Amino acid sequence: MANPVEDIIGDYRAFAAQQRDRLLSRGIDISSYELSHLAYRVAEWDEYVRVRGLIERHAVANRENVWNGRPISLIVPAERLEVLEGKVVPLIELIPPVHQRVYKMGLEHLGVVVGDTFDAFVEAHKPVLTGQQFQGPKSTPDPVYILFEDFTHVKFYRLSLRASVELDGGQIDGFVHVDDWIPQRLVTATGPNPLPR
Repeated sequence: MANPVEDIIGDYRAFAAQQRDRLLSRGIDISSYELSHLAYRVAEWDEYVRVRGLIERHAVANRENVWNGRPISLIVPAERLEVLEGKVVPLIELIPPVHQRVYKMGLEHLGVVVGDTFDAFVEAHKPVLTGQQFQGPKSTPDPVYILFEDFTHVKFYRLSLRASVELDGGQIDGFVHVDDWIPQRLVTATGPNPLPR
């Protein structure tokens, strides 16, 4: 059976299984947790717009907001994306060009919802966690993550990405784009440079 989303973003089932297995080797079993999202990252703005359009052909909604100086899309697939023996990925986070460091392009991270046990989870797994991502004053709470050798991640949340957006008063229904955004210039130690297009 054809899977148009897989044709666009790659083998997301294998990616989720790889991340699950890496977590198991670090003593973290995610079998009892829901999934929040899969993140797909692109290197150039024009590629972001192209991939957004392709995924939206197979989606029921997209909420695009500016975060950290650039738009990010939260896309709800029309068909269930099943991974890990029946778990559902309810959202694809499409991320445009990077803003500050090295990232893996393509399937970049898996979001896992730890729920109300978030604090205990963090305490229990501190030795294998890489860090915590600070996402702003309304984050509930900021996710912790593990960075792997290939620059992919697994991020652990108290709430799913969608639930966090809705808690903040946003809805993910229909298709909402940031139409007036212009790629910014990146200032580095060597001077201002345009972001990749």
